[in-house]
Amino acid sequence: MNTLKMFSFILLSIVTIGSAQEIEQAKKAIDAEQYEKAKSILKSLIQAKPGNGKAAFYLGNIYLKQNIEDSAKIAFQKGIAGSENAKWNYIGMGQIELNKGNVSGAQTNFDLATKDMKKKDTEEYVYVAKAYMNAEKPDYKSAILVLNKAKAINPIDANVQMAIGDAYYGDKNQNESYAAYRNAYQTDPTLIRAKMQLGVLLKGAKSYTEAVKAYNDVIAIDPNYGPVYRELAETYYYWGNNEPRKYTEYIQKALGFYEKYMSLTDYSLTSRMRHADFLILAKDYKSLEVEANKMKELDKVNPRILRYLGYSAYENGNIDVAIKSMQDFISNPTNKIIARDYMYLGLAKLMKSNNVETKVLDQVLFDSGVADIKKSVEMEQSMTNDLSEVGKKFYEQKLFKQAAAIYEIATSNATSKNYLLDNFYLGNSLYYNNTRKDIVKPDPIELQKADAAFGRVIEASPTTQDAYIFRARANRLLENEEMIIKYYEDYLRVVTEKGDEEITKNKAKFIESYNNIAASYANSDKTKAKEFFNKTLVLDPTNQYALDSLKMLK
Repeated sequence: MNTLKMFSFILLSIVTIGSAQEIEQAKKAIDAEQYEKAKSILKSLIQAKPGNGKAAFYLGNIYLKQNIEDSAKIAFQKGIAGSENAKWNYIGMGQIELNKGNVSGAQTNFDLATKDMKKKDTEEYVYVAKAYMNAEKPDYKSAILVLNKAKAINPIDANVQMAIGDAYYGDKNQNESYAAYRNAYQTDPTLIRAKMQLGVLLKGAKSYTEAVKAYNDVIAIDPNYGPVYRELAETYYYWGNNEPRKYTEYIQKALGFYEKYMSLTDYSLTSRMRHADFLILAKDYKSLEVEANKMKELDKVNPRILRYLGYSAYENGNIDVAIKSMQDFISNPTNKIIARDYMYLGLAKLMKSNNVETKVLDQVLFDSGVADIKKSVEMEQSMTNDLSEVGKKFYEQKLFKQAAAIYEIATSNATSKNYLLDNFYLGNSLYYNNTRKDIVKPDPIELQKADAAFGRVIEASPTTQDAYIFRARANRLLENEEMIIKYYEDYLRVVTEKGDEEITKNKAKFIESYNNIAASYANSDKTKAKEFFNKTLVLDPTNQYALDSLKMLK
């Protein structure tokens, strides 16, 4: 009997040790971002022992990382009903509540998870902190408060220090983050992610050379650690954007490193989606379309695939596919729509509305596209940065009314990198729209908008001479004599201050200015009028308008 009891105890110990080892393997796979491998390990564990609450918790956490919340909730609920380590799953349920914005509900779950913790335990606190950090709206300050409890229990615990580094990184406290990552790695040199994060901090500080060196140090330790290649990819992407001369070279490196990352993690649908997101950043739309079609083969119903198909189809000129894909994606109420979705739908409609070959514009479709673009900018102001070139295409086709509609949205964001240029083109578009041959009477509202747009350019850049002359022209159409004189005179002053060479280059505009100033004075101050007509004749003695006007003034 005693022998049987001893055998049962040994067997239980072996099973427990085996289970713990598999949990550790799953955790390593999670850290290496090999999520499908980790899920396979954890599912096998749960199948062998359905009551394994910790395996259910880690499985649910992976689903949360992959934005599959329904599957995460099922895993956590099964874990709570488990026979061991059930309370861990309350942490996962807490994050789901945070995702809903239910902070008090999350706290209730976290309290259940940390209730009756052993005095020297810290791991529960670490995962509660991660829940705060991984929520849809991260709360890094709350994470830091929780981690301080863990730090008080064991200040040198490497996993605690690692989590503190993540929390301070998210809270934009680089110094504290660096110290925590360094301490984590020094305490546990197998914690390679901590060493990698030191490079991530350098990337954030735009110290790209040093960041790459730090990543290469990680590769020297473990060349098969996938996440470091993703960080290399992102670093070269940002580096290329900061050094335009090397953009093409660095983007190619970035894409190569991302492929390496994929090969070392997995080619699951989730990983492909993350890859697709990076391809959008890198503007590699040919590869994006290929990736989107591969994802479609894996999962014909996943709605996010429509987004990638829509983006890539637009960029590759497949406009009908782009419009249908984006309309199908946006019309699904369960999808999380972002500003760029409306932007691409709007841009696709604009392109389809403008038949360059027949030179026929579908105004209804154009207006629908503009409405979508407005929605995009309402959701995220920075979307205006995408509009300058779009407006310019219509402007160059002399579709000034349509160009103005686009530039009006672009100039709604005063922090846009193209704000001044967009205002100049807005003013020009509105001005030229009122000088068309078929115009019976200029639109005063449009011209007042043009005047205001040129005014914004002048305020920010007082030496932009053409803003003055176009402002004067707009006021000429408004028949505002006082402003005609003012802005033409301002134009003459700004150009004169730049020197003789600039005056010579702008002789025709000087004649225009003199003649219009003179004409504006003609009814109120004949002496001034004559003075400016004579200035015209100095530059062009045969100028018929000036000669005829002087005869009439005698």
